[in-house]
Amino acid sequence: MHYRYLDAPDLDYIENMALDFFKNQMLKNAIVESVEILESSGDFDAIKTIIDNAMRAGAERNVGHEYAEEMAIEQRYSEMARNTVETPWDVINELTQGGLASGELGVIVAPAGIGKTWILCALGGGAMKKGVNVVHYSLELNEAYIGLRYDSVFTGIANQNLKYHMDEVKEGIENIEGELVVKYFPTKTASVNTLSAHLQKMKMMGKPFDMVVVDYADILRDTGNAKEVRHALGNIYEDLRGLAGEFEIPIWTASQANRSALDEDVIEAQKISESYQKIMTADFVVSLSRKVEDKIGNTGRFHVIKNRFGPDGLTFPAKVNTNTGAVEIYESTSVGGKEQQKKIDNRDNLMKKMLANKYEDMMNEDN
Repeated sequence: MHYRYLDAPDLDYIENMALDFFKNQMLKNAIVESVEILESSGDFDAIKTIIDNAMRAGAERNVGHEYAEEMAIEQRYSEMARNTVETPWDVINELTQGGLASGELGVIVAPAGIGKTWILCALGGGAMKKGVNVVHYSLELNEAYIGLRYDSVFTGIANQNLKYHMDEVKEGIENIEGELVVKYFPTKTASVNTLSAHLQKMKMMGKPFDMVVVDYADILRDTGNAKEVRHALGNIYEDLRGLAGEFEIPIWTASQANRSALDEDVIEAQKISESYQKIMTADFVVSLSRKVEDKIGNTGRFHVIKNRFGPDGLTFPAKVNTNTGAVEIYESTSVGGKEQQKKIDNRDNLMKKMLANKYEDMMNEDN
């Protein structure tokens, strides 16, 4: 019987009024539920989730991408179809068709002490050089220390020597077009909701941001009350990708690899710590492997574990200097790639030579 009125001139008005009524009812129920939670447990993350869900109710009127429409076809092939933020490395930009775009999540996988924070700083610094505004969340190192690492990335001065070159640092960062905000939260005290609230605050204050770096997701706090670590990590990564979509920005983070990965030349997906859900959720996942010999020779290997935008399973030789923050990733067939690969192949000889020199030094001291 209601189909008689499909052509009524005030149909849009009726639809809007009905949606507003539905949204108001959802919001009232959410407020009542939030008061109960506040009185019982005081779980602010749970309250935020309930209110956010209520605010989204009835708000979406867009049916989606109408595939065969002429405007939709033009949109798919326009430059704005995927608004990307480039990485500092051409080989990664080529694999990802220009870097990460709005709503996408990239993950750097490495064991402890390999240089995850340096890689994230290199990603943030590279984006800033192109005029991108970056927010860097640190859950381990304090804000000033992260700032020092960016100083090294921009100047090439070893981290321990920066204090002797303050004028050069000021000169090096003077012409950087993008802005950086570093925010520290103690380990396991911040959740994705905490990051969301901070980003909302930045928007209210008129501080622009185009990319977020989270150092690192594994030590965020889960708001889903998961009993097992793997489920908690799965929740965190899903929420983090949701955050990228909510604010329409790319997010880069890092993940811990198993201890056994320290002995691997190439770190595969099975070496990722605790939860495979990290791989399933992320859009681009790359691992960094560096043995002791690599640390001495400033070498490493980046292996593409997952890539939604192109081929994966590829491995690239790299130069990784964790004193200056210099990170270069090469095609294997390039001049730089061949040079780094030669260093990697000769690392055993380098280690033997270093041990021989140490032995000789010890014998000279005894004599």
